[in-house]
Amino acid sequence: MAYLEMRGITKTYGNVVANDNVDFSPERGEIHALLGENGAGKTTLMKILYGMARYDSGTISINGKSVAIFSPKDAIAQGISMVHQHFMLVDPLTVAENIVLGYEPRKKALFYDAGTAATMVRELSSRFSLRVDPTALVKNITIGEKQRVEIIKALYRKSDFIILDEPTAVLTSLEVQELFRVLEALKAAGKTIIIITHKLKEVMQISDRVTVLCRGRLVCTRETGGTSGDELAELMVGRKVSAMDRFYGRPVPDDEPVFLELRGVSVEERKRPRLRDVSLKVRRGEILGICGVEGNGQTELLETVTGLRQPDSGSLLVKGNDVTRSSPRAMLEMGVAHISEDRSLRGLVGLFPISSNLVLGYHRLTQFCRRGRLRWQAISEYAEKTAADFDVRTASIYTPVKALSGGNQQKVMIGRSLAQNPDIIIAAQPTRGVDIGAIEYIHRKLLEMRDAGKAILLVSAEIDELMSLSDTIAVLYEGRVVARGPVREFDERRLGTLMTGLDQAPAAASAALKEDA
Repeated sequence: MAYLEMRGITKTYGNVVANDNVDFSPERGEIHALLGENGAGKTTLMKILYGMARYDSGTISINGKSVAIFSPKDAIAQGISMVHQHFMLVDPLTVAENIVLGYEPRKKALFYDAGTAATMVRELSSRFSLRVDPTALVKNITIGEKQRVEIIKALYRKSDFIILDEPTAVLTSLEVQELFRVLEALKAAGKTIIIITHKLKEVMQISDRVTVLCRGRLVCTRETGGTSGDELAELMVGRKVSAMDRFYGRPVPDDEPVFLELRGVSVEERKRPRLRDVSLKVRRGEILGICGVEGNGQTELLETVTGLRQPDSGSLLVKGNDVTRSSPRAMLEMGVAHISEDRSLRGLVGLFPISSNLVLGYHRLTQFCRRGRLRWQAISEYAEKTAADFDVRTASIYTPVKALSGGNQQKVMIGRSLAQNPDIIIAAQPTRGVDIGAIEYIHRKLLEMRDAGKAILLVSAEIDELMSLSDTIAVLYEGRVVARGPVREFDERRLGTLMTGLDQAPAAASAALKEDA
């Protein structure tokens, strides 16, 4: 008998069956991966286990005893915790305050005992090699540190089951390996780790067993050592998936026109430098990949080239025209498309239907608007085609976009940008939270658009993605371009050291930077 058993779990949302009679049984002290396409029901199943969603039918048992889990409080009482893809932390509070929130140690049963809280956090941090500063404000720590805080929060609550939803989505390769060392230590301590992920390479590296879901149904549960990434990919999508091979880019002729250029751009935020004298060029038919640990200027760079922010110094040019002070609307009208790095914050309007989200920013085009009035029939027809082209899984284009899975939301945002055939594409984390089948499609679409003469600025936390797609790579560290050159001049190790400041641009790269500027 399995340590934890979910049997016959069924969950529907209206006419959509999210989980259809699913069985799931992770064992004590294992790392169990949960795989599936976007909308396959992975997160729904784990939200049911964590008490965030009520299942329509089925049973959950622990150690052979049926348990009722109807809220996160119920789940925590059963030793179950969940680390969400978007961290559930309170930025103005300290690390220790976030970890003990709701379960605070108290003096004389009345007053919060900050000293005891900090001591308990340090003990857990030391025991599982999860380096954090209990006194630091969460708003001032890195993404990787925030993830450690979430894991320590689960350990503080004495959880035996820890669910991780896309845990490596925003981590560098070095941070991923550090996380894996932590997970192995947790497994050795008898914890059960459940990972929801799309990354087959990581599944093969870290998991003991893997369960595959497809369209809400259980496909199989297998020992990871008895399968392969290719087989798992085929089981996920129901067809063979061709992996994106690393092709080491292609040379970009110097006589190709420059479509997008930054000249000496500097940006400050609250008197702190975010971009420092950045000069870059993206030519027609080129993908320039921006590599760096999040928080080193990528967001400010993206805001500058899309008109969301004006630089404190320097200039921005589109096809040789100075557009430094242009608005986001003006940039769109000049053929600059933007795939936002944060679909929830700037990419989509959750309460709007899919159809409206697919034309946001472009709704003033005569294709969609005449004499100040929206042409709803034209919008609907366009939305139906775009949703089909980008495989947005939905019962209707009138469904609010917030009701979609994260990966399907990403497809809506990408479909909106690429369907307009722009000359310049600002692609920020284009495959974040997207399944392997959609990744394949998005990668090929970006390469097709590059081959059609588009200029693409690609920002990604995935080194594999940058190496697979980019012709040229530039590395950002503390707001500076510390290295730039053809992708074939880099490997994962060198990029990792450059991104973390352990290496500086060699003479050849420095010369390339000066030449490009």
